[in-house]
Amino acid sequence: MAKRVYQVWKGNNRFIFGGRLIFGPDAKSLFITISLIVVPVVIFCVFVARNLLHKFPEYDAGYAVLIVAIAFTIHVLLLLFLTSSRDPGIVPRASHPPEEEFSYNTSAPSEIGGRRTPGLQFPRIKEVMVNGMPVKVKYCDTCMVYRPPRCSHCSICNNCVERFDHHCPWVGQCIGQRNYRFFFLFVSSSALLCIYVFAMSALYIKILMDEDYPTVWKAMKESPASVVLMIYCFISLWFVGGLTGFHLYLIASNQTTYENFRYRTDNRHNVYSRGCLKNFLEVFCSKIEPSRNKFRSYVQEEVARPSPFIQNREMVAEDEPPRGPRAKVEDDLEIGGDLLKISRRHHFEDVDEELNSRDRMVNLVSDSDLSVMDTQGPVNKREERRSGSWNILPEVLSASSSLSEAGVVSRKEELNQP
Repeated sequence: MAKRVYQVWKGNNRFIFGGRLIFGPDAKSLFITISLIVVPVVIFCVFVARNLLHKFPEYDAGYAVLIVAIAFTIHVLLLLFLTSSRDPGIVPRASHPPEEEFSYNTSAPSEIGGRRTPGLQFPRIKEVMVNGMPVKVKYCDTCMVYRPPRCSHCSICNNCVERFDHHCPWVGQCIGQRNYRFFFLFVSSSALLCIYVFAMSALYIKILMDEDYPTVWKAMKESPASVVLMIYCFISLWFVGGLTGFHLYLIASNQTTYENFRYRTDNRHNVYSRGCLKNFLEVFCSKIEPSRNKFRSYVQEEVARPSPFIQNREMVAEDEPPRGPRAKVEDDLEIGGDLLKISRRHHFEDVDEELNSRDRMVNLVSDSDLSVMDTQGPVNKREERRSGSWNILPEVLSASSSLSEAGVVSRKEELNQP
């Protein structure tokens, strides 16, 4: 049965509803985030907003306090859902390295298996032009692609994400090109919700002081829920409010959290900034591109192809004809057979040479030598051959001496001539 892309996805993401929604590996933290939003709002609606329903008789303004709190909470939860359940801008993986980037260095070939093969070169960094300026992009060994500019590999999700900002554990998802807008709106809306709940709780304390509880302590004792909500919203506002201000600065300067923390000490020029107004328009008014991954499509079986590194081992010189895998096996068998024949031939030649040397030795020894050797007793021929000592006949010595005397006389005659 054919499988879909999300079923064989190599990242650490989690999919639900048949691959329609994609979450990060820490999606369980969403329940904590939702509880931190919903529980305070429920307490506010039950113990504060309900008591304010009849405190503003004109135009039934008390009901507006409750309706705004509920609507604002739904708005924040919807932004949280859009941030955590969509593709943040994952770059599709490749099944093999980009072969068009491989180059073969024929100037310094290497010897592999007795054959000359060119050396393989693979660039790890490339340069691309962004706004008329060169920007270096790196090769990702996990995804086997060159990362686009402002792209980084998330070690938690195990994906390359375009315009990677950071991985947020509170939303259980990477923040990238396709969900950064919703993430900022979620954080800023959460800050506004904290301000609203804090203000309405303080207003309720003020109303209690105006009615039957003249002091602050008596009013706070009458509505402890308001006090708890004010403390909770004050602490939360430091977090979400500070985060909102920080991302306003990043948007104005067209930076990401990753770039700000990594390159803040480099004093490098920001090639992506186009001015404060255009930077805001780019984040909030630009069209969100569709996902580059079709998680619900069926997996297309790809024909297995060898790696370029393996192909490099099988390359031959340019003047040799191309050979297939079967021819390679036959060549290996022929080489093995030739090696066996050569070893046997060397063995036979050694044996023949030893026999011929023995025959020559026997022929050099005369019958008189054999008689002398017999009178002296048996002699081991192998030891005698190793020592190199031989008995020279008297006839040989006399002949050599006569030849040497004749040579000396002829040399003297030549010197005496005028």
